[in-house]
Amino acid sequence: MHKPWINHYDPGVPAELSYPDITVFDYLDQAAERYPDKACTIYRDQSITFAEMKRLSDVLAHGLIELGVQVGDRVGIILPNIPQFVLAYYAVLKSGGIVVAINPQYKQLELEYQLRDSGTQVIIALAMHRELLDEIRKTTRIQAVLYTQVEDAFDLVDSLNLDPQLVAGCNSVDADCWLTTVLTRSGERSAAPLPKVLPQDVAIFQYSGGTTGTPKAAIGLHRNLVANTTMFRRWLVGLHDGQETVLAAIPLFHVYGMVIAMSVGMGLGASLVLVQNPRNIEELLGVIQNYRPTLFPGVPSMYQAINLHTDVTAGKYDLSSIKACISGSAPLLPEVKQRFEALTGGKLMEGYGLSEAPTATHCNPMFGENRTGSIGLPLPDVDCRIVDLDTGADVPTGERGELLIRSPQVMQGYHNRPDEDAITLTDGWLHTGDVARMDADGYFYLVDRKKELIKVGGFQVWPREIEAVIAMHPKVRESAVAGVPHPVKVEIVKAWVVLKTGEELSVDEVRIWCGQHLAGYKVPSEVTFRKELPRSTVGKVLRRELRRMHITGIDSD
Repeated sequence: MHKPWINHYDPGVPAELSYPDITVFDYLDQAAERYPDKACTIYRDQSITFAEMKRLSDVLAHGLIELGVQVGDRVGIILPNIPQFVLAYYAVLKSGGIVVAINPQYKQLELEYQLRDSGTQVIIALAMHRELLDEIRKTTRIQAVLYTQVEDAFDLVDSLNLDPQLVAGCNSVDADCWLTTVLTRSGERSAAPLPKVLPQDVAIFQYSGGTTGTPKAAIGLHRNLVANTTMFRRWLVGLHDGQETVLAAIPLFHVYGMVIAMSVGMGLGASLVLVQNPRNIEELLGVIQNYRPTLFPGVPSMYQAINLHTDVTAGKYDLSSIKACISGSAPLLPEVKQRFEALTGGKLMEGYGLSEAPTATHCNPMFGENRTGSIGLPLPDVDCRIVDLDTGADVPTGERGELLIRSPQVMQGYHNRPDEDAITLTDGWLHTGDVARMDADGYFYLVDRKKELIKVGGFQVWPREIEAVIAMHPKVRESAVAGVPHPVKVEIVKAWVVLKTGEELSVDEVRIWCGQHLAGYKVPSEVTFRKELPRSTVGKVLRRELRRMHITGIDSD
């Protein structure tokens, strides 16, 4: 296959790679051997060394096995970017379990769907979620929930101490128990061998809208995640093992943060500086100032918020430690890139990825040419095709079509969705559902989305999910939801609502209703009331037509 992109790789980046025959958690264990006393995680001035993180993850893995977790069982992790996420993630994998990482902002309906669909039976969550999870346990297969009280500022040492009153319940599969309880009852069992986990075993279920917009779990094997980690360690030629610090502000429960921040960080032997709320720009800037991160994966809105912060423009922060930033999930405006690079002296590279190939497949080079509007070059061992949307035939260079990918990080398939697999995976090629073009030098550009997925601050939002919630309102007849452009946030959620005859409803009432059932970023930023929705000849609501009317300013009946 002709691969013009190879000619534009940075010096030292090979066209093909050899991949280690290891599991995802081997990155942590290897870092513990090479850098035992270095900080693995840093969170609000408290750190855990690589050696201690390895020990604790081994102990928690044994605790999960005592709770009944067997190889192949799904374990839900409902945690923000705190040290317990890192600990729980590697412990679940070491126990032979499959990580189902879930957004801790989710409400009951969202949680119930993913927990049921995945078959999750054990959960690790914040104590603040106990009341909600007690309700969910009544209608799901959940057998045990392990809670941790560590949320905002906390004493990490105290949080790992044993609570004697909770010990007895932790041997029972149907018991609630604190995450920290199993960490301290560890002396006699920590020497016992853990299950043999192989590279071809399943590591994660990552929920994605796929090409149809219906949430489903993409199955990521250990070798898929190891492949992508290996690719990025070689791609980031300006970073060096044992010398880096990763700013982990992008959510770790999303495969983007899970791989590019956490797994690549572990592979580099880098400290992870964890930020629970990346929207708190003052905290984010303080972390950069105090801990001097060198790798900062994020989304365009993060970089733009830093660019526009008054204290940054006044020169009150030193951002010069940053060497490399990967920007994904939304288009990166040239002016955002230029301003951020001027402030930091580092490189801000736009990339592209998806949950079905966890996580990245394209990126602009670190030192080579970054082309405006381009998602960059395919990573080593990533083959790409652009095919006609109707015929599936390859299109000439420069013409648009659906982007197809074949690479070592492509998922095994979807959990319990053979019909979706048949559409998405054909002859080893992953159909991304995204419309793109490639120039003569192998740089790729996203043109449009074949699927109607909305990207809000790096999160995936599925229109049907929001429409279903709005439809539950007793005054609503029907609705449509789509993403519309925004000058700062790039894209926001908008809802068009048709009320039942004689009913009245305000914009605020619609948004409050959605907020009761959906995570905050899914709540429509704008709501327009209409008498009817535009439809095709077969009665399908035309979301793209609504989006077009919004853009052209004729958004009315």
